[in-house]
Amino acid sequence: MPRQFTVSADGRRVLFLRTGSGSDPVGRLWQYEDGQERLLADPALLTGAGSEDVPEEERLRRERARERSTGVVGFATDGAARVAAFALSGALWAVRTDGGAPFAVPAAGPVVDPRPSPDGRHLAYVTGRCLHVVGLDGGEDDRQLARAEGPEISYGLADFTAAESMGRSRGYWWAPDSRGLLVARVDTSPMALRYLSDPADPSRPPQVIRYPSAGTANAEVSVHLLTLDGGRTEVSWDRAAYEYLVDAGWDAHGPFVAVQSRDQRVLRTLAVDPATGATEVRHERTDPAWVELVPGTPSRTAAGALVLPQDAGDTRHLTVDGHRVTPEGLQLREVLGIEGERVLFTASEDPMETHVWRYEPGAGCRRLSREPGVWTGAARGGTTVVTGSTSQGDETHVIQDDGPEPRTSGSIASLAEEPMVTPRPRHLSLGERELRACLYLPSGHRQGTKRLPVLLDPYGGPGMQLAVRARRWSGCVSQWFAEQGFAVLVTDGRGTPGRGPRWEKAVHGDQLWPALEDQVDAVRAAGERFPDLDLGRVAIRGWSFGGFLAAAAVLHRPDVFHAAVAGAPPTDQRMYDTHWKERFLGHPDEHPEHYARSSLAGNGHLLSCPLMLIHGLADDNVAVAHTLRFSAELLAAGRPHTVLPLPGATHLPADDAVNANLLRLQRDFLLDALPAAEADAAAR
Repeated sequence: MPRQFTVSADGRRVLFLRTGSGSDPVGRLWQYEDGQERLLADPALLTGAGSEDVPEEERLRRERARERSTGVVGFATDGAARVAAFALSGALWAVRTDGGAPFAVPAAGPVVDPRPSPDGRHLAYVTGRCLHVVGLDGGEDDRQLARAEGPEISYGLADFTAAESMGRSRGYWWAPDSRGLLVARVDTSPMALRYLSDPADPSRPPQVIRYPSAGTANAEVSVHLLTLDGGRTEVSWDRAAYEYLVDAGWDAHGPFVAVQSRDQRVLRTLAVDPATGATEVRHERTDPAWVELVPGTPSRTAAGALVLPQDAGDTRHLTVDGHRVTPEGLQLREVLGIEGERVLFTASEDPMETHVWRYEPGAGCRRLSREPGVWTGAARGGTTVVTGSTSQGDETHVIQDDGPEPRTSGSIASLAEEPMVTPRPRHLSLGERELRACLYLPSGHRQGTKRLPVLLDPYGGPGMQLAVRARRWSGCVSQWFAEQGFAVLVTDGRGTPGRGPRWEKAVHGDQLWPALEDQVDAVRAAGERFPDLDLGRVAIRGWSFGGFLAAAAVLHRPDVFHAAVAGAPPTDQRMYDTHWKERFLGHPDEHPEHYARSSLAGNGHLLSCPLMLIHGLADDNVAVAHTLRFSAELLAAGRPHTVLPLPGATHLPADDAVNANLLRLQRDFLLDALPAAEADAAAR
């Protein structure tokens, strides 16, 4: 499906990425103009770009972004979108969008995250953890603007915590006049070492990484102003009190940074003096639990008005210049972009849908996406691209919104393959807390003819929703399990996004019991509404937080759940990273009870139901030690269980054949593990 949209300043052209098909992983750069699509860059046609030998820094960027495609996986443009730059197999490439073939630009080494200057004359990029700038036309030599002082130092790259937990994938930002850059410097030397080895290849040395486990030291992140003529000024703020660099930018009103305290209860927006590096507090957000990070904020309009979120009551509002511009009950999700005084953003009235909205002074807020679904977008020059998933599949519409009423002028094709099964969810609101859920039944099932074993298939944690009005891969998997004979229930409980600050922060200090209680309430409420659900045969499966939730279910509520499959479960919350885990549970030295209450570790003796643990041995997000240590605890307690290690697999296995067989193995395990149906038991 098309993705990563950039609209030109005049609104006439839309750049995007798309692979060739659902079975072709190679990303290509395309342009949409006057209702027609034109291929700008195809890796297969570029000399010397046939291999996929990417630099280690780029490999890590892709892993943290859960990027599965190859070829052109990202690009950036100048201010007018006349030049696009991208990295391919470590080489630096550019293409002019008004015609001509892509051309290689000489670089000092394997390239990571190339970005043209706003005027299109220069290209900045990172190589060997150093920041370089080179002239686009070859008339200016390559210059190293920032040199890494040691093996643990980098310039221009996002640190692990920013990329994995804050949603910040960038490490440098151009000045609007193209004369300088705002650059993050990262020193990982204070962080603890971890060693990732591959037991399937004992001749291969372990990979050494720096990882910030909860309660331990983070990377030291500073910010520097660099000019193309070699000038350098450090940006100053109290880094001891505000050690997290949440975001940064440089617009017509100057550079700015957003910084957050270690306990995440304070987030400050700082204006930066480009001459001295001195900072001034422009805004401060506080919260007794944590300040939620909203992508795209802080930002500023052309007039300099700050665009920020604000939690008031149970609504997350969009504010402009300190004024709430969205109504109560409309939950801000992301700020997509700003042009002039217009703000493009996503928000939810119904937590099962996310829509694209536009705010404009004098006109207020207008919804641009129409059909129920999960939408996002991009806009410039009177053109808005609205893209997302509906119950029918993926759609991308080009909208002209420069007149009194927006009008659809065209569409961009999705080449995604139709799934082998067609999801047919029933969208539900269950129990006293009106838990949003989807119920998937076998396609041939007729009510009252057969009682079905129940499979809960949640994620259930912060940062992700599965019970939505959209056809996503997760819903296809749930329907596939339904076709194997299950009634599959997917529920978004407390802590999941889209239902307001109180709902999200109900898990503060306890990430296990509210989430587990909601799954229990959901399956019982569904059983009351649909008598064909056999609550005497209930299984649960999940991955990552969903895997943690699945294992917790059979540990603590074997009266409800009778078998579980837990993929990549974080069993000991102390072993997960600082920013993500301390957000919900606080510092482990200050609140050890939160970590004990929210961990599976220490509770292995409670297991009385069949449990399968699955984990990638190369997982650098949830280390395989989580599963191995918990398995050892279960074994010591005499609790039978199954462990399936995946050699070479990271947090999300990328091999299609492995993933397909994993589904079959889970199906067989759960069907074998569940109690026999009442009719079968009576016959025996």
